[in-house]
Amino acid sequence: MAKDKTSRFTLKEKSWILYDWANSVYATNIMAAIFPTIFVSVAGSSGDHWWSIGTSITTLIIAVLSPILGALADFKGMKKKLFTLFMLLGVVCTASLALMSDWRMMLVGYIVSHIGFSGANLFYDSFLTDVTTNERMDRVSSWGYAMGYIGGSTIPFVMSIGMLLWLGYSNPVAQKFSILITSLWWLGFTIPFLKNVQQTHYIERGQGGAVSQTFKNVWLTAKEIGRNRGLLLFIIAYFFYIDGVGTVISISTAYGAALGLGAMGMILALLVTQIVAMPCSILFGKLTQRFSTRRMLLAAIAVYMVICAVGFYMGFSLEPSQDAFDGAFAGITAEARALPGSELPGAQEAIDRYLDKARALMLEGRQAELGGLAFALEGAEEGQSAALQQALQQLVSGFAASGAQLAEDYRASIARSTVLFWAMATLVGTVQGGIQAVSRSYFGKLVPKNRSNEYFGFFDIFGKFATFVGPLLYAQIGMSTGRSSLGTLALIALFLIGFVILLTSRKHLEATEREAAGT
Repeated sequence: MAKDKTSRFTLKEKSWILYDWANSVYATNIMAAIFPTIFVSVAGSSGDHWWSIGTSITTLIIAVLSPILGALADFKGMKKKLFTLFMLLGVVCTASLALMSDWRMMLVGYIVSHIGFSGANLFYDSFLTDVTTNERMDRVSSWGYAMGYIGGSTIPFVMSIGMLLWLGYSNPVAQKFSILITSLWWLGFTIPFLKNVQQTHYIERGQGGAVSQTFKNVWLTAKEIGRNRGLLLFIIAYFFYIDGVGTVISISTAYGAALGLGAMGMILALLVTQIVAMPCSILFGKLTQRFSTRRMLLAAIAVYMVICAVGFYMGFSLEPSQDAFDGAFAGITAEARALPGSELPGAQEAIDRYLDKARALMLEGRQAELGGLAFALEGAEEGQSAALQQALQQLVSGFAASGAQLAEDYRASIARSTVLFWAMATLVGTVQGGIQAVSRSYFGKLVPKNRSNEYFGFFDIFGKFATFVGPLLYAQIGMSTGRSSLGTLALIALFLIGFVILLTSRKHLEATEREAAGT
């Protein structure tokens, strides 16, 4: 047994692990770090809420389809075909995001690409039972997440950051590069999986049609899960705690952007998450051999509750100074739009651009540069443009003096919150890969191998419905209260429910483990 755990990976195991390397760039560049900030900058102040709604729609669709797709994939020869179909859907639709500029089309493109990503992951997870043994599952699963973090996320992520720093974050070429490299990396490193991984556990089709047999198998699996108390309790607990994990991944940068944190600073912080997650994912898998899987999951959930509490404090302490500054600045914006000459063609857009630059200078503590801020109004007479510029400069200079303390308070809040964001990013890295890897491998050891995809379909539906609930709760609470920070409290509640179920279900979970091990 010890030799089996420490021996080298087989070609099938390596190819399976490499798919995590291939698709993790989507999770980083599109779901978590770069594309959300691009989307929020295009969609405006409510961008983080629309992003959460889009994520909820995506996960709802894939959650409804998961058990049906899972049952269909368990038929001989179907798992690989469905995996390839959804993988290509994700790759192509991700690439199409580079061609979009309207935030509504961007949201639709994201939803469809996310469906492809999530659908392919359903089949990928279930292939774990085809490529390795029960004794090696924790190790193989943990290495999958680890390689995804250090390679699939970090390398193309760093390349994207390099382009954004070189050309400027708002440069369209840099933004398109970060999207296109996602598709190319994803497709290129999937090739070994397509060549070397095959479905070895399957069920033969019966006399009836594939569709009717699929729905019959779905119903049979649902009843079997309901009768297995330990498996049912685990999957319910998973429903709640993985909801929190998925929501933290999907809304973290959108949340920070809504609070006014610097996009590049948040992206660099999330790079730290990837670097920390690689060794911690491997360590997490090893610790399950010393401690029970249940205890390791409880520890990870506890860390996530701390992360959410820090996230709530970060936003709740920043929002008052943000509201005070933005409210005051909205006042001079209204005055600027009513200045003589503001009725000229293109004047409103030129005024908004001028005020955006002025606002950025004030929040960076560079008020001395306001006097040299250029104003250009194309098509207007030189005298009209100069008069409007002078009036704007007087208005902005007056606000810079009267609102100096408001700007200083907001700057201090942003600086403190940025430090907290970095701390949370580091904490997330210690548990994010581990909690997902061990949950996946633990479930894989509990289910029949020839019906693994069908069971993983239910595993996925619980996870997807959970990730549907989390972002939706965050968006609804944020929209109804006007404070995004209050939405994070819902995540603490979800983690707490999962924690309590795992904590109080020890007897049933251990009985299920013994039964699965044949003791």
